Amino acid sequence: MTSGQIPIARSFVAGEWRDGAPAPDLNPARPSEVVAETRLADAALAAEAVQAARAAFPGWRAMPPPARGEILRRSAGVLERRAEDVGREFAREEGKTLAEAVGEVRRAVAILRYYAAQTLEPDGETYPSASPSMLLYARREPLGVVLAITPWNFPIAIPAWKIAPALAYGNTVVWKPAELTPLTSVRLLESLREGGLPDGVLNLVVGRGSAVGDALTGHPEVDAITFTGSNAVGRAIQRKAVELGTKVQLELGGKNPAVVLADADLDHAANQVARGAFLSAGQKCTATSRVIVDRAIAGAFLDRLASLAGSWKLGDPLDPETRVGPVVSEPALRSILGYLDEGRAGGGEFLVGGDRADELGDGYFVRPTVISSLNRDSRLLREEIFGPVAVTLESDGFEEAVTLANDTPFGLSASLFTRDLGAALRFAQEIRAGVVKVNQESAGIEFQAPFGGMKQSSSGSREQGKVAREFFTQWKTVYVDRAP
Repeated sequence: MTSGQIPIARSFVAGEWRDGAPAPDLNPARPSEVVAETRLADAALAAEAVQAARAAFPGWRAMPPPARGEILRRSAGVLERRAEDVGREFAREEGKTLAEAVGEVRRAVAILRYYAAQTLEPDGETYPSASPSMLLYARREPLGVVLAITPWNFPIAIPAWKIAPALAYGNTVVWKPAELTPLTSVRLLESLREGGLPDGVLNLVVGRGSAVGDALTGHPEVDAITFTGSNAVGRAIQRKAVELGTKVQLELGGKNPAVVLADADLDHAANQVARGAFLSAGQKCTATSRVIVDRAIAGAFLDRLASLAGSWKLGDPLDPETRVGPVVSEPALRSILGYLDEGRAGGGEFLVGGDRADELGDGYFVRPTVISSLNRDSRLLREEIFGPVAVTLESDGFEEAVTLANDTPFGLSASLFTRDLGAALRFAQEIRAGVVKVNQESAGIEFQAPFGGMKQSSSGSREQGKVAREFFTQWKTVYVDRAP
């Protein structure tokens, strides 16, 4: 949808585009540039979206699963044909480099196809009965109306891995994306509509959480909520869901460690840690935020890491040579700079970076930063910074490294660099994280495998892969006996 040359990002409810209060969608690399005009929904429209999803549920539930899968498959083809164009808009709207943005669009295509195939999988089991005349079976059935609340940092992949399984398994969906990335959200919805999704099955509510959040999360017709975002918001949603009896799934923050042992390949480890810490400007829940290095090789490793951080080009996401783009918004910029000021005041040694790149104009650019020598109780080692910042610690051997790695309220992802298979297996067993990577960056996951965190990083459920069925469906057990 466009107004002149500027696209318009509206809500989509019951098969119709709906207007709302105007707001600009800005380019974080050049905040004076408007990427799209947003029309923000209010609470009344949010409630309409839930009612539209409820009205569409019986028909969508009754559709044979392979037919639902065919719609997802066609939608994937639509999105694939537009991947380059959608990725370019995405890069301008969110700040990821063009390569990362297009890659994420293609990941969403693959996720749609994966869950299209899942509609051909068995949806139940039969059981032996104590009665010779009994047919005893159980099957998975949809929950009803699912509310998907998604973040701005993966504005098409995370929605895809929530919405695709919800639809594949027969639910209808109300989708509340982050207001910072409305245009990318509209492009995913358009692809699903052009793939043949009926009216009301997927409803898009483009609005601020403060305006529409309560109307959505507190609606009695919402059967389940799947949320990715901050701990504070997620736990508030969980408390409300418990009161209402709503099924809830949370994926929250991380303070993810990368442990580098003395026997690691230092060049490889430095490159992988840099990728985990600085790509996407560090704005990933799985980003490497703490780097725990064996004291024996700390100097050599940190020299390599700082060299990479200082050499990767920071700049316009559309420039093919750019490795690190801007952070998403001015509030994000202020928050990150506040952490850096606190680190400086706390005696941190900045090996590279530590400030805003003022030479790049008014864009929200933070130089990739490596900090050492902080006290272990520093907030920079305890809280999620969500920027291109790696805070380092030194350890004496494997045991202390694992102790430090586990010393966090979070438990999303963790990585280890070593040539020792025994150490790798011990780390996988002892680390308290839902995702463990060996000789790989802490970020980056595959959609066919379970994803989720431990401790304060999750509500305990898992997303993606076949396990998505566990959240988006419920068991029904059926006893069929012969009539006398």
